[in-house]
Amino acid sequence: MKSGIVGIILSPLLIASTLAAVPHFPFTPRVLPHHTSRVKSYNDENNAKNALAYTLMQQRGGSTAAATTPNTASSNSNEDFTNTLPTFSDSDNEGHLEIAKKLKNRNARNLSRKMTHAGFGVFFACLNQFLPRSTFVPGMCFVTGFSLLVELLRYRKGFGWMNSVLHFFLGGALRKHEMEGKFTGSFYYFAGVTVSAYLFPQTAATMGICQLALADPSASYFGRKTRHIYWSRIENQLGGLGRNKGLLGFLGGALFCFPFNYRVFKIAKWGSKGIPGGDMSLVIVSLLLGVAGAFADLAVPTPALVMPKKVLGVPVLPFHVDDNFVVPIFSGWACTKIFDMVGWDQGLQLAKHIVMP
Repeated sequence: MKSGIVGIILSPLLIASTLAAVPHFPFTPRVLPHHTSRVKSYNDENNAKNALAYTLMQQRGGSTAAATTPNTASSNSNEDFTNTLPTFSDSDNEGHLEIAKKLKNRNARNLSRKMTHAGFGVFFACLNQFLPRSTFVPGMCFVTGFSLLVELLRYRKGFGWMNSVLHFFLGGALRKHEMEGKFTGSFYYFAGVTVSAYLFPQTAATMGICQLALADPSASYFGRKTRHIYWSRIENQLGGLGRNKGLLGFLGGALFCFPFNYRVFKIAKWGSKGIPGGDMSLVIVSLLLGVAGAFADLAVPTPALVMPKKVLGVPVLPFHVDDNFVVPIFSGWACTKIFDMVGWDQGLQLAKHIVMP
């Protein structure tokens, strides 16, 4: 059963990686507009030279055949050259760039993105609670694989409409760089939820997803609100760890998660024996779990670390280290360790509706 689930998780990534490495396949990098402009300028320059040569030959009384022969050869060579560089319409090449002009960069507050981020996190956490693991994990594998396929196709010829669809549904929740050649955060979001649900017990996975929903956007919000407090900015002091993020944002994210975590654990199904360690352990677990989620967000540097274009000469997909992937996995792992530390059962069941009895 486990090997089958692993296969489901890895198969979309392996298939996409294989297709991306196939030459002349639609997944290979597209020709950008500046390439076609080079072809045009190349043709114009050589046509002008051939026309001048033809005029000089006529003035000197030479044979026009000699002048037309180079022109023909040049025309053929130009045709061969342009055939190796397929041209696309301007709208197909630059449609996503027009959308990017309407979007905000990562330095903007972008509350709509944060609300969307939190809403999806709570939704997936609830699904993880309501659905059996044998249903939720394969379902998330399909969603993740489909998201990866969209990311690989949407910058390619004939698939520009995907960017328009994304912009129609997500609007301002998108960031500028997500329409300038980079993957959207949704792929990493789905992948993080999938891996968390597969690796950890149900409660730990659910709480890890909840930290993704709350710690990530709240830490970003508080970090931007306090970015003028220079002593709190990390910059490069910690060897790149948390580059361009802030300690006050980290603390804000951790404290923002605390009341939610406390409420969820307070109404969990403890049975007749009650909470091991009493209310003090409840406070400790709720706070430490929020710290774990905020720390995972803090640890991911900005701008993100990006995979090289090739590894051992083999083209690889443009993956990068994304907090949407790191936060739920690290938080789920931390939840299991915190439970062990305070003596809580890993099989603890949360309330039916997580925050409501």
